[in-house]
Amino acid sequence: MIARSLAEELDRADPLARFRDRFAIDDAGLYMDGNSLGRPPLAVEGSVAAALAAWRTDLILAWRDWIRVPRRIGDAIATSVLEARVGEVVVGDSTSVNLYKAAAAAIAARPGRTTLISGDDNFPTDLYVLQSLVAQHSLRLKVLPADPVHGLAPSMLAEATGPDTALVCLSHVAYRSGALLDMAEATRIAHAAGALILWDVSHSAGSVVVPLQSSGADLAVGCSYKYLNGGPGAPSFVYVREALQQSLRQPIWGWFGHREQFRMAAEFEPADGIERFLVGVPAILSTIGIEAGVAVIAEAGVAGVQAKGRAMTDLLIALADDWLAPHGFVLASPRDGARRGAHVSLRHPGAKEFVKALIAHRITPDFRPPDMIRFGPAPLYTRFVDVWDALDRLRRVCEERPELADAAAAS
Repeated sequence: MIARSLAEELDRADPLARFRDRFAIDDAGLYMDGNSLGRPPLAVEGSVAAALAAWRTDLILAWRDWIRVPRRIGDAIATSVLEARVGEVVVGDSTSVNLYKAAAAAIAARPGRTTLISGDDNFPTDLYVLQSLVAQHSLRLKVLPADPVHGLAPSMLAEATGPDTALVCLSHVAYRSGALLDMAEATRIAHAAGALILWDVSHSAGSVVVPLQSSGADLAVGCSYKYLNGGPGAPSFVYVREALQQSLRQPIWGWFGHREQFRMAAEFEPADGIERFLVGVPAILSTIGIEAGVAVIAEAGVAGVQAKGRAMTDLLIALADDWLAPHGFVLASPRDGARRGAHVSLRHPGAKEFVKALIAHRITPDFRPPDMIRFGPAPLYTRFVDVWDALDRLRRVCEERPELADAAAAS
């Protein structure tokens, strides 16, 4: 039996505990879905209010500062959240749009190659984007079967790639299981075949180290409303390795991606650097909203965030083994913390009903059909006692309402 006092001791020893006070925590419940939408940093209200004040007083003249916002916050993400360099990341558009731009640019840079490769554990929208490119350009998409717990095996990726492979597109952390892929190994395999590789880091940015530079990754995209705490619908970011920027042409040519946007030339000339991946007018208020969360990550350090995330999910798994396995719950995430992101999934035939019961008790996890409960404790503001209490409540629901498990088994 794992006592609550152990979680209390872990909280007292937690070097990141002080960052909890940087976030707005107004609810009395337990929030276990930080991997879907992060809590608002307290500082975000001031930064957005300042932008609103500039809009009110300066009107169009405020663009003298605003025009640098996508690159400024991109540089902060590059150096504080990702393992990247200044000038390799820019903020703007949604994750899907950035994935489309990056993938299309990579395909164009590998003329004559007609195969795209991904895994079936990639985020569905990523696969939709790849399917659209296949339809537009008469290409072929290979979707490899990934292990539902441990993710895509490097040996399977190596076997599938070849001289016809233009692009490999993978998620760094699988959105369902939380499996953490070896970015360096997958990148090496893609490059050995002469292909480019594009990473979706939406479930890893801000929760684990993202080794873009040391792995030699070519491109990456990621959202800012999960562990970066940028707010609902906040713009995403795109990473392009500096050595590739001059040779890649993304397909949506807009005036913010122009070399001299205010010359209003009739012909498009792409900007020299990462700005060529911009398109239209950036969403300034929601982009500025990203900055406060990135600043907290910069202060805490991604390595420390990853260490706490691993410790919290280790505790979660131990509690699930002890309390929930007897009720039919099965671990659906890697047991090895080195192979796992910051969230853990449990499978049960009655998962949907259990999630409803937890929400009724003001505990918010996440349901993924058909039978998965996802717990995403966010290291910057979730406590170890929160993890203990959430799993304790689920244990008690199992004991108090056995009909949930019985009904699921009968169906």
